[in-house]
Amino acid sequence: MLLNFVALVVGLVVLVVAADKFIVGTVAIAKKFGISPLLIGLTIVGLGTSAPEILVSAIASWQGNSGLAVGNALGSNIANVGLILGFTALISPLAFNSGLLKRELPILMGVSVICYLMVFDGLGMVDGILMLLMLLSFLVWLIKSAKKDAGKNELKDPLEQEIVAEMPEDVSEQKAWILFVLGLVGLLASSRLLVWAAVNIAESFGVSDLVIGLTIVALGTSLPELAASITSVLKKEDDLAVGNIIGSNMYNLLAVYSLPGLIAPGPVAESVITRDFPVLLALTGVLFILGYGITKSGRINRWEGGGLLLAYCGYQWVIYQSAIV
Repeated sequence: MLLNFVALVVGLVVLVVAADKFIVGTVAIAKKFGISPLLIGLTIVGLGTSAPEILVSAIASWQGNSGLAVGNALGSNIANVGLILGFTALISPLAFNSGLLKRELPILMGVSVICYLMVFDGLGMVDGILMLLMLLSFLVWLIKSAKKDAGKNELKDPLEQEIVAEMPEDVSEQKAWILFVLGLVGLLASSRLLVWAAVNIAESFGVSDLVIGLTIVALGTSLPELAASITSVLKKEDDLAVGNIIGSNMYNLLAVYSLPGLIAPGPVAESVITRDFPVLLALTGVLFILGYGITKSGRINRWEGGGLLLAYCGYQWVIYQSAIV
């Protein structure tokens, strides 16, 4: 048992480090090809921060542990809003200044509802393909929106300004490719180790791999988003902190949640329909309301951040109680 926990911790640490190197290398390569900072931040960085979830869910699905894959996707989104945005807002209130972010929020809400409706008859190949098509459509929309905003004779969107400020310093092409390859290899190896350890721990405690995916694995694979959001808010880059979460949640649903359907089609646990997805929809709905604001412009203050954090802790307690039963 001790070996499994050590392997789990090592896997999580390597996963976080490898994800960071992978993103730095990928961003540097994209800059060499002349891709705009806004597009890099919205697409490449967004997919890069979701790389841990993608690889963990792909390996878990391939090995027949689709519950772990589903739990990882949904649990990561729940952790992103409840834990990460809640904790980040406690450090410093978050303001929604970017018009692009506010245009993304209803899309995220709609995608979340569609993915929930798909789960009632299980996740199949058709569901997975539809989600990938939605992902492609979303990326096309992002690219067009970024180009449209860039072509206007007005100040840059606040999100774009923050993305430009956070772009890594120039990296040589050789170093960029080295970081890219090392990061990718590290992600693959650590994801494999993480899945192996998580499945063994689940079997040892007699709980489902879905529970492990919703808790330990989801929290671990969300660490890159946690680090990015805390760093952004300390630099007063609120839109970047929120944008990381919105983008990550979109990619988790369309790129991660689709993998069980594509690789290991089949039914999902009843608790996903009655407990986990409704919690995800509720938190996404709260984010949507806070993003647009009720009486003033979008903002997450400390009280609201505390509420999100308490909701996440309550959800984890419910999972713990259900696992004991």
